[in-house]
Amino acid sequence: MRRRPIALAVAAVLVLGFLLWRFLRPMNIFVVGERFAWPVDTRDAPAALAELRARDCGACHGAFRAEWQTSMHSRAWTDPYFQADWSFDRRQYICRLCHTPLDRQQPGRVLGYRDASRWLPILGDNPGFDPALQHEGVTCAACHYRQGAIVGVLGTTSAPHPVRRIEDPNLVCVRCHVVDGDRWDTFYRFPPCGTVAEIRSAPRGGSTGEITASDARSLGCVQCHMPAVRRPLVDAGVERNTRRHLWRGGHDVEMVRRALGVQFAELAASSRGRRRVRLTITNTGAAHYVPTGTPDRHLTVRLRLMDRDDRVLASARHTLRRWVMWRPFIVDLWDTRLPPGAPRRYELEVPAKGGAVWAEAEVRYHLLTDRRRRRIGYRNETPIDYEVVRLRIPLGEEREGGKP
Repeated sequence: MRRRPIALAVAAVLVLGFLLWRFLRPMNIFVVGERFAWPVDTRDAPAALAELRARDCGACHGAFRAEWQTSMHSRAWTDPYFQADWSFDRRQYICRLCHTPLDRQQPGRVLGYRDASRWLPILGDNPGFDPALQHEGVTCAACHYRQGAIVGVLGTTSAPHPVRRIEDPNLVCVRCHVVDGDRWDTFYRFPPCGTVAEIRSAPRGGSTGEITASDARSLGCVQCHMPAVRRPLVDAGVERNTRRHLWRGGHDVEMVRRALGVQFAELAASSRGRRRVRLTITNTGAAHYVPTGTPDRHLTVRLRLMDRDDRVLASARHTLRRWVMWRPFIVDLWDTRLPPGAPRRYELEVPAKGGAVWAEAEVRYHLLTDRRRRRIGYRNETPIDYEVVRLRIPLGEEREGGKP
């Protein structure tokens, strides 16, 4: 009879030990997929591509390079927030393989992995390491170089280097923007870092199989983040249908504004002697959640009712974000972000005799919380949040605001 209490005690000790271990050594936030487990192999790059630096590409494709230089892709490695966050997270090597995808950008050559989840690489010497190329982050060749050729939507050109046609340009995006988390000890709908799972909206963050070209076309990454433009592919060349190399997203206020539909109006009060306003905000322009990407990003909505001297009589603040428990397991607690197409409504009311004559609504985009900023030691020189929408209406007449 004593065996059962002893077995239960041993089981309890093992469970508590496992939980303590997970608290001290938290689990990885996703499983490293085959797509980005290895850097892009450039050993067979032809001499015509020189050092694979952006300046080499820009010698012929000047407009494309100029746009890339304004993008977050060009700062994927040097961005101060990434560097602070990466350092806080013990400089996990796997982050290099998306923020600096080329083998020449890696200080060590990945020979294999010590673990099944592929977070512990076996590294060897890399004599081809180019620190200057590393600082270019997601540079031109990171997307366009594959197996000795430059890939793009045009397969036959008179280029001085080999060219290979890619079936769908969105296939380039999924190398880094698809991550997987299908493990027994993860309990979230969508893995952090990637956005494709949100677009596909499949159970547990999307399929773990290869994305085909037909699947990629439905994602719309390129169609949204690389606007179409007609211009020469090479400087002084023939005009063609091309795309701008901008990749605007959460760091760009105009891009976020285009993703949101906003209406703000005074409504009939819920009872006599009251004034009531409603803000309706809808994700009308993004196929993924807004915000997306790292769970640090979030929106705040603030409503205010004011008197004629702009004194605030009532206010309400709402946060649209994803709350995740990271230890001992990764668990989605709740998610109040904006899914595609679903409106979110916020209301505020006060007594009609209280003197309220104005209503104001403000929506702000936050790249991270101030608490997180302090925790990782990020000393930002640029703001970590910005105003997306500010609407102000007089009370006493119904009025709506359309696009912000």
